[in-house]
Amino acid sequence: MSRIIGVVIALSLFVPAAQAQDPAANWPARSVRIVVPSSPGGGTDIYARLLAQGLTEGLKQTFVVDNRPGAAGNIGAEVAARSTPDGYTFLVASNSSIGINPSLYKNLNYSPERDLIPIARGVVSPSAFMSHPSLPVKTLRELLALGKREPGKLPYGSAGIGSPPHLGVRMIEEVAGARFIHVPYKGLGQAVQGLLRGEIGFMIADVATILPYVKDKRMIALAVTEPVPQLPGVPTQAQAGYAGIEVFISFSVLAPTGTPPAIVQRMSTEVVKAMKSPAIKERLEGLAFIPVSDTPDAFAASLKKERQMWADVIRRNNITAE
Repeated sequence: MSRIIGVVIALSLFVPAAQAQDPAANWPARSVRIVVPSSPGGGTDIYARLLAQGLTEGLKQTFVVDNRPGAAGNIGAEVAARSTPDGYTFLVASNSSIGINPSLYKNLNYSPERDLIPIARGVVSPSAFMSHPSLPVKTLRELLALGKREPGKLPYGSAGIGSPPHLGVRMIEEVAGARFIHVPYKGLGQAVQGLLRGEIGFMIADVATILPYVKDKRMIALAVTEPVPQLPGVPTQAQAGYAGIEVFISFSVLAPTGTPPAIVQRMSTEVVKAMKSPAIKERLEGLAFIPVSDTPDAFAASLKKERQMWADVIRRNNITAE
């Protein structure tokens, strides 16, 4: 009997010790912060809040969005990168912050590659070429023909120098031989307002951002990166004759380097689960967000390729932000 009691006591001591060695066993034991390096209302913030809702419901612990806008996403990304890597701070950022900025900014106070760990490519948002109704074009081909016929006259807007909307137009200019005037705004929201006011003739934007304005005919969708149910009849870039140009915006989850691998894997799994929950899935579909159910390793590999793609565009065009 004494031997049996001794075994039971030993096992009871082993279980808490094993749990203590596995940081993911009781994670999350308190509220978790999701840093968003942009202002409320944009695509990154919208996705982060949907994800926070899904994770809160699934894990029965509060996930709080912490907006840290500024410096093209670098301020918020640095906040996350410098946070304690204990599994209670994560970053939800667009591919601009984590894929483009490493090549665009030469004097960052942190390294996106070294100081942040990829968790999951959350969603990809199809992009659309949008024009002001007053512009005398109805298709992407007509827009590019105008840019060739009258180079350097038509202004277009973007979320800033080196943002995906800026680089996307630059890539298609290279292929089509067209040339437009770049008007960088301080964020996509301001660029959208500029287009609505007629300050610029066109821009590229994620579909979720521009849908309301297309529906009330304040903008015209010329082409989309891929078919979007919310924009029936709008041709894709490939159908317009410009296949192979990757203009996309994605919103992804990362963690500070040093976050325990078990929590990295757990968070990746929970992100995928959250996006598959009926309520969140319906909201994502309504916004034309396409979930990406990848692993941390798969996301890291795709992010490496994406960074190289953007770096090539930036180098070819001698684009600098500083």
